[in-house]
Amino acid sequence: MGAYETLSPIFRFLPEVEKPAYRLSLKERLFWTGVVLLIYFAMSQIPLYGIPWAQAQYQQLLFFQIIMASRRGTLLELGIGPIVTAGLIWQLLVGSKIVDIDLTTPEGRKLFSGVEKLLAMAFAAIEALAYIVGGAYGPLTFEKAALVFVQLFVASTIILLMDELLQKGWGVGSGISLFIAAGVAQQIFWELFSPIGPLEDGLYYGVISSAIYALSIGISTGNWTPASQVVVRKTGFPDLLGLITMIAFILLLAYVESMRIEIPISVSRYGGLRSKIPLKFLYVSNLPVILVSALYADIHIFAQALWPRFNPNNDNTWFNIIAMYNQTERGNLIPLPGSLVYYISPPTSIWVIFEDPVHVAIYSLMFIGFSVLFAIAWVETSGMDPRTQAQQLVEAGLQIPGFRKSTRVLTSLFSRYVWPLTILSGLLIGIIAVVSDLLGVLGSGIGILLMVGILVQYQQILAREQALEMYPILAKVLE
Repeated sequence: MGAYETLSPIFRFLPEVEKPAYRLSLKERLFWTGVVLLIYFAMSQIPLYGIPWAQAQYQQLLFFQIIMASRRGTLLELGIGPIVTAGLIWQLLVGSKIVDIDLTTPEGRKLFSGVEKLLAMAFAAIEALAYIVGGAYGPLTFEKAALVFVQLFVASTIILLMDELLQKGWGVGSGISLFIAAGVAQQIFWELFSPIGPLEDGLYYGVISSAIYALSIGISTGNWTPASQVVVRKTGFPDLLGLITMIAFILLLAYVESMRIEIPISVSRYGGLRSKIPLKFLYVSNLPVILVSALYADIHIFAQALWPRFNPNNDNTWFNIIAMYNQTERGNLIPLPGSLVYYISPPTSIWVIFEDPVHVAIYSLMFIGFSVLFAIAWVETSGMDPRTQAQQLVEAGLQIPGFRKSTRVLTSLFSRYVWPLTILSGLLIGIIAVVSDLLGVLGSGIGILLMVGILVQYQQILAREQALEMYPILAKVLE
């Protein structure tokens, strides 16, 4: 009996979205994409029932909220965390052949998607328990803890089903990408126009709100000190420098995303018809950032869950290597220098370079180094390596002019491009993420990286879908 036959009784109990009976038009798919997005925004505003209101606002790292499309104290507390974690682990296991699944067969594809969904629901339960047991919501009775667990688990299941809804043809793109981009856009909007204030520096939280307030003071009283403070704020709140650098990085990333290295090919079966294979300069796109951020986020989750149990006074020598915290009166956990969680917490202001250069140096080296390592690992395990690319080229009946139609020869040729592009792209996006965070980019450097990459992908998807609707014959050929 095969693995699929063994697990199929379990798969039958998993919630599932059926594919549409016919191919929906682009307008219909955009409609359902909009519905999913509205549900996501609604869930991000509904607070968890059963926890103290003060605990709903406990501090959480911004990069964690962005990468997981989460919202603290709400139904989206876990966000897409369980889906991302399960997907990455399962993809790496299958891609590295540790788990051997034949994805060319229907049974193999069903087994892959079924186990991935099962893992996502398992991680949803584990992460929900980690938050509750770790005291993220303060002391809870058993009944309230069970109620919070059910809310988090059901909300994660709804997010999983909405992602499946889009990917099975009801919408456009994937739910994961949509939620991340929406979360970053929402964060940028809040940092631009938030009316909260005046804060400790006498300004408002939003950049535009602060600029209008500072200009009004300058015009009415002649005091231009607040206006100068809006340019660079030492408090770490959004400022004009962050707004300007955000625009600059968006333009830079949009340009870099469009860069290609083209390899000429010919199709022997069609009389030597010539074309080109475009290799993106950002060969691995923003995947290394997602992988590194997911790793850091999981470390923070479990460190915050275990610290109150094993090291509440920071007197456990071995646990201090992983995590040391200072707990504030509101229950916020502030990482202390000397522990791993401190050095993987991103610096969010250029002033940190002068205040704690060691933190900046260690964080930068670790983040950039992991970005390169994860870029290489992803290429090796996802079928983007030179050998797999060459093998697919040969099997498709394609040939590079001037080279023999041999897998070994073409592998050597692809290696000249793939590995340098892999290392350079991992290095570049790691540097961009670190530098943009130091400059206080609105939405964070990681958020801007993800949002631009996702929006470029959506632009390509929409262009393809419009072309298929304009030329039905082309759609039939591709199907």
